[in-house]
Amino acid sequence: MLVMTSIKAPSIVILTGAGISAESGIQTFRASDGLWHNHRIEEVATPEGFAQNPSLVHEFYNARRKQLHDPAIQPNAAHLALARLERNYPGKVLLVTQNVDNLHERAGSKQLIHMHGELNKIHCQQTGQVYNWDRDLSTTSTCQCCHQAGNLRPHIVWFGEMPLQMEEIYRALMACGLFISIGTSGQVYPAAGFVQIAQQAGARTVELNLDPTSNSAMFDESLNGTASQLVPSYVDQLLS
Repeated sequence: MLVMTSIKAPSIVILTGAGISAESGIQTFRASDGLWHNHRIEEVATPEGFAQNPSLVHEFYNARRKQLHDPAIQPNAAHLALARLERNYPGKVLLVTQNVDNLHERAGSKQLIHMHGELNKIHCQQTGQVYNWDRDLSTTSTCQCCHQAGNLRPHIVWFGEMPLQMEEIYRALMACGLFISIGTSGQVYPAAGFVQIAQQAGARTVELNLDPTSNSAMFDESLNGTASQLVPSYVDQLLS
C-alpha cells in the first residue's frame, strides 16, 4: 500500500483500458464478439484504410459514436471511484485512458488524457484543428477551418500513428509515486511500457485486471477481478 506523508502526498498516474468500459456495455477490441468483428483492422483502423474507403470508416465510427448516446451506456462504479479519487486525494492524480469513449468525463474525471483520441471529436487533416462532434460524419461534411469537404476524420489514433500527449504522460510517470493499471492487456506499446518507466522512477506499481496479463509479474501488486469491484475498494484504501 502507498504510504502518504503529512508533507506531500505522492502523485498518482492511472492507466485505464477497455476492461473498465466493458462493464458499461462498450464492446472491447480483443473480445471474440468485439466491435471490430466484421471488419479487418486494416479497413477501419489505419490511415491507409481511411484513404482507400473513407465512407466505410465514417460509417464504422458513426456507429460507435451513436452507441455512446444509448441511455443504457453509463459510467460504472470503477469510473465513479476514479473521479472520487481525483476529487478527494491530497496529491496529484492523472488519469490516462486508452479508451475513446467519454465515460470517465461523465463520471466526473477532470485531469484526463485520451492517448488514443476520442469518439466525440474529429479533426481536420489539413490544419490539425480538433472539433467536438456528436453526430454522423461523412465525406461531404464541410470543415469549419478550411471550408472544404473530405478533410475531416475521426479524432482516433489509428495503427501506425503516435498516441497523443506522450511527452506529458512520460513526465507524469517519471514524477509519480504510484502507478495503477486498470483493465488493460498490457500488450500494446507504448502503454505496455508505462510500468517500467514508473518503476525506474521509484514508484509503486499496481495492476487491477479481470485476469492475469503478460505484464502481471512486473507489478509490485496484481489483483484480479472486475473493475467495478476492485477499483472502488482500492480507492477506499488510498483515501482512508
